[in-house]
Amino acid sequence: MTITLEVGLAAHRYPIRIGSGLLGDTKTWRGAIRGTHALIVSDSNVAPLYAERLHDALARAPGAPVHCETRVLPAGEAHKNLDAASAVMDALAQLGATRDACVLALGGGVVGDIAGFAAACWMRGIDFVQFPTTLLAMVDSSVGGKTGVDHPAGKNLIGAFHQPRAVIADLDVLATLSDRELRAGLAEVVKTACIGDADFFAWLEAHADELLARDIDALTHAIARCCRFKAGVVERDERETGERALLNFGHTFGHALETEAGYGALLHGEAVAIGMLLAARLAAQLGMADAADTGRLRALLERLDLPTAMPGGTAADALLARMRLDKKNRAGTLRLVLWRGIGRVEIAERVDDAAVMGVLGGARGE
Repeated sequence: MTITLEVGLAAHRYPIRIGSGLLGDTKTWRGAIRGTHALIVSDSNVAPLYAERLHDALARAPGAPVHCETRVLPAGEAHKNLDAASAVMDALAQLGATRDACVLALGGGVVGDIAGFAAACWMRGIDFVQFPTTLLAMVDSSVGGKTGVDHPAGKNLIGAFHQPRAVIADLDVLATLSDRELRAGLAEVVKTACIGDADFFAWLEAHADELLARDIDALTHAIARCCRFKAGVVERDERETGERALLNFGHTFGHALETEAGYGALLHGEAVAIGMLLAARLAAQLGMADAADTGRLRALLERLDLPTAMPGGTAADALLARMRLDKKNRAGTLRLVLWRGIGRVEIAERVDDAAVMGVLGGARGE
């Protein structure tokens, strides 16, 4: 069974398809590729497993592109930089890609962000299709058109909004996903529930074991629920001028942790798990939320075997300095996504540095 959702933007509508066997089922995605040039972008972990399958399926499809190549990037967040985006654009140049070309992003969030950013830049914007191969990418980064690369000063500081032509989530690829990557993806699933769906949070508490065991029905339900929620937010606020910023719950802390630890030391989902708990604690400290909800969040993260404490040796003042570069900040003051409890988040303006330092100072090595 294939579930089809839709992101319905005023200027661009595109499908999200979730199911098994979709990589080889060109009926579900061939229509998103319009021109005669296609570039598959993958990484050194994913390409040996799935790039040939995607390439062969495309070659067999009716009206297949005349020119199709694959560019393999080094795997990992440490390589999500301008050099990687430039390598994709070099491949597009070698392919002779024109404005009707399409980039196929086959990989996790890092590949999707790099490939989408290169597509946004090439000839001021060409098509791309997301083929997410991690749970995290399926439930979050592949949907919504945020693309970009990291800078030594911070995560995702260089980027563009560029919507895909389609998102194709083939559940079969999760069979080769490591347990650690699966858990990191579940952090983003928890984030969705924290933001706006208390009933979904309770469902996660009841089905945590099935998710960890890769039960296909549980995973399908979670992925579809997250995609449906995010699609609705993106439709209402594509460029993150308001509501969409709420999707960053835990991310200001988390991005700072990723950057300070060195890209790749913490997986994105692991950093977000710690960041959500820090945000919940800060909200409780500021009197915005009940500490009991913080306890429920911590218990769920622990059941999913996700980290809940900052790595040892992390300097609170260094993290605060990183957080000041967050894109949500205005006029030099901290703006953080905090909650009023499970399922109710909001932007907190002018958050006091001392309160943030107090939470950071008490969150090491718990």
